[in-house]
Amino acid sequence: MTAATAEAPADDPHGYSARHLSVLEGLEAVRKRPGMYIGSTDSRGLIHCLWEIVDNSVDEALAGHCGHIEVVLHADGSIEVGDDGRGIPVDIEPKTGLPGVELVMTRLHAGGKFGGISYTASGGLHGVGASVVNALSARLDVEVDRAGHTHAMSFRRGIPGEFADDGRPDARFKKKSGMRQVRKVARKVTGTRVRFWPDRQIFLKDATIDVDLVLDRMRQTAFLVPGLQITVRDETGAEPTSETFRFEGGIGEFCTYLAADAAVTDVLRLEGRGHFTETIPVLDEQGHLTPTDVERDLEVDIALRWGAGYDSAVRSFVNVIATPKGGTHVTGFERALVRVVNEQLSSTRLLKSNDDPVTKEDVLEGMTAVVTVRLPEPQFEGQTKEILGTSAATRIVSQVVTRELKAAFESTKRAEKQQLRAVLEKVVAAAKTRIAARTQRDNQRRKTALENSALPAKLVDCRTADDRSELFIVEGDSALGTAKLARNSEFQALLPIRGKILNVQKASVADMLKNTECAAIIQVVGAGSGRTFDVDAARYGRIVLMTDADVDGAHIRCLLITLIHRYMRPMLEAGRVFAAVPPLHRIELSRPKRGQDKYIYTYSDAELRKKLVELERRKQSWKEPIQRYKGLGEMDADQLAETTMDPQHRMLRRIRIEDAEEASRIFDLLMGSEVAPRREFIVGGAAELDTERIDT
Repeated sequence: MTAATAEAPADDPHGYSARHLSVLEGLEAVRKRPGMYIGSTDSRGLIHCLWEIVDNSVDEALAGHCGHIEVVLHADGSIEVGDDGRGIPVDIEPKTGLPGVELVMTRLHAGGKFGGISYTASGGLHGVGASVVNALSARLDVEVDRAGHTHAMSFRRGIPGEFADDGRPDARFKKKSGMRQVRKVARKVTGTRVRFWPDRQIFLKDATIDVDLVLDRMRQTAFLVPGLQITVRDETGAEPTSETFRFEGGIGEFCTYLAADAAVTDVLRLEGRGHFTETIPVLDEQGHLTPTDVERDLEVDIALRWGAGYDSAVRSFVNVIATPKGGTHVTGFERALVRVVNEQLSSTRLLKSNDDPVTKEDVLEGMTAVVTVRLPEPQFEGQTKEILGTSAATRIVSQVVTRELKAAFESTKRAEKQQLRAVLEKVVAAAKTRIAARTQRDNQRRKTALENSALPAKLVDCRTADDRSELFIVEGDSALGTAKLARNSEFQALLPIRGKILNVQKASVADMLKNTECAAIIQVVGAGSGRTFDVDAARYGRIVLMTDADVDGAHIRCLLITLIHRYMRPMLEAGRVFAAVPPLHRIELSRPKRGQDKYIYTYSDAELRKKLVELERRKQSWKEPIQRYKGLGEMDADQLAETTMDPQHRMLRRIRIEDAEEASRIFDLLMGSEVAPRREFIVGGAAELDTERIDT
């Protein structure tokens, strides 16, 4: 850093003159304000330095000159990146008189990525990456294999020179410009190896490289550059580890890897290119910057698929550089996507003329997409390259997506037509859910659904709210009166339902919310519904379905389980849903023996027959006729308590999901809107049914 030496004028009342102005030379600006270049001086900034070096090697791979990259995290805290690319030039640059390596490592805005001659598409474009890392390193070593020799050079905080020994950043250092040849190699062998020791004067003491982040980034890069092999070696632990990535499927394989839900469509590839003219300042022979129109090519490659889930994942990249905050290319992708889907919904009449168009959130629901563009000298917002700013990308990406996606929707292949029809139906369902949620928010006083803060008047609540608490969903008001007397009011709550509730498997969310019984159940449980359901917020430790022991009762129980499976599934997964098992028969003994109960309850016809044979063998008589319970309301309170509600005597059947995917398939089959598969199931299983078990 140099400073002017002019004295302040005697009449300067503020004591502020030219001598207070500082000029930062060379890489001093980087060390003075590192956050401008790497974002921060914590772990995030440290790993950004690694990305700057790795991106240079990846650019060689993009140019077709590199097939293998190796990243090594050394035990001494240094980081090394090597590749088998062309190698940084080692000859003398005419204007500066410096070797290419020294020029790249010590001068900001110096490199081979300006003008599009050496690289048609690259991640590095400002020419500051390697020099910034050099400036922020206590030591940096470079080895380049070119022209039959290994050329080496070292730096200390951006200053070229030689260290007295190898491998220590604090070794004695002597300033010296130029490169040295350290050994011979075969003339065909080329490549670059960069090893740097982060400067702890700059980086925080606890700044470290997260190995998992490195592995994720290298796996991602291997997906984006098909055929490139990347090896990561970690020598920081007790046992060195190594992992190698290589993928031939490109972003299509990457899209499949990212998707976590069941597929609705196969992976679609939308590819194309476009041209645009860009005005940039170009340095002429006299050293003047002249605005010049340059013709650019922009390549678009997008992989996407829709899944059965609700979450969306859109990853975007420019020349293999991730743009986590999106940019103009993502804007073009999303605009075209929404426009094409709305056009298809209108043409297929899934969206009526008076319906609101679907939104971006509706279309992206369940989508996994990888959006990549390649172009020379992209304009990023900042050195950290998180947002693409090249304005022409919006138009070109939008044109490619519109053309390719329309062609996919208009495909005559049967499988593709079915898949994309399912996508349109999924988008419409998402839009209806969004509209229902909006209606729910706008009408806070509606008493038919979750938004009503007051609990239903028919709820008979319990006094405690701990893990012991139980919510009995009772069939019919007649059974409610008996259950009130039979329950333990300390921890057992009752909610009666009238008749058969809505079959939610083939109803929309809006219809479910309009159904008084469904809304009351979700409201009383108090933990939300669907994706927002929080099992820890449930007001009761368990839910017990208490229905009559007949066909109607079994149907109501099935409808209730369908509701819980679709909108409160975590309760099932946690094993907190049960079905009460009321008895079917009551045998009254004529002369019970001492210590023997007067009443014997059985729970099936087979058990009744077995019990009667046993009583005959014991020569015990019973009163005729044997009572057959048709419903819960036929029991006295003490009978209901003893057989069904008292934890010391009752029998509960836990409802579990051993295989969620198979359970979803069965629910769709038995309760969904497709009639034909259900008819086939019933006809196919009719012969296996025991007709004597039919309650007539």
